[in-house]
Amino acid sequence: MAALEGRVALVTGAASGIGLGIAQALAAEGARVTLADLDAERGQAEASKLAGARFVSADLTQSDGCRKLVEDTIATSGRLDILVNNAGVQHVAPITEFPEAKWRQLIELMLTAPFLLTQAALPGMYERRWGRILNVGSVHSLRASAFKSAYVAAKHGILGLTRVTALEGADYGVTCNCLCPSYVRTALVEKQIADQARVHNIPESEVVEKIMVAEAPIHRLLEPSEVAAYTTFLCSDAASGITGSAVTIDCGWTAH
Repeated sequence: MAALEGRVALVTGAASGIGLGIAQALAAEGARVTLADLDAERGQAEASKLAGARFVSADLTQSDGCRKLVEDTIATSGRLDILVNNAGVQHVAPITEFPEAKWRQLIELMLTAPFLLTQAALPGMYERRWGRILNVGSVHSLRASAFKSAYVAAKHGILGLTRVTALEGADYGVTCNCLCPSYVRTALVEKQIADQARVHNIPESEVVEKIMVAEAPIHRLLEPSEVAAYTTFLCSDAASGITGSAVTIDCGWTAH
């Protein structure tokens, strides 16, 4: 029997990139997965390829959207055992030029939404005395980079939320961990290249080598499947003693 047979999972930002990789890996282990994203066309197409999966369009910058997403998953699947808070966006600009609207968007999506989703998911997990919450942070949960004030603030914040959730959930069999990858080969990273070139005043062709992988001794981008593999382990019973952790998958970046 697959390791997660009978479990129900919800993955946000699951139409592509890390979220999709995690949804695919959880489904392969037997979980019934709800993929949530704003990109309905791609999300529905990807969910149709996975056994027992479904897609829900959700705007996680809206409080009601977060609560309804959890309620809908429970109403449809009968329970929610695994929550993966992955949805995110990026904006690269100096603090002096950073639009307030962008700041609020990133904080709402990458910090407030995970809080609301966690808040809605925990009662059922507590009742069943089993749950796994995975917050997709970043190496930027542990390190800062210039020109990413909102992203770094949100990712530092999600690590704090992870630790509090772990402390509160421990007596109920609920673990919560924060995945902290370095740059992963996703559309989100690819979209940063032009902005990074602009703010650092270098050609776009040099961004990956000089900016994205320069700090790590293993000079490459991660693949979504690598983050997904770690996620499935953390969702297993074998990882029941791992909670409140910043799980680094960073090609050695934080070894400095």
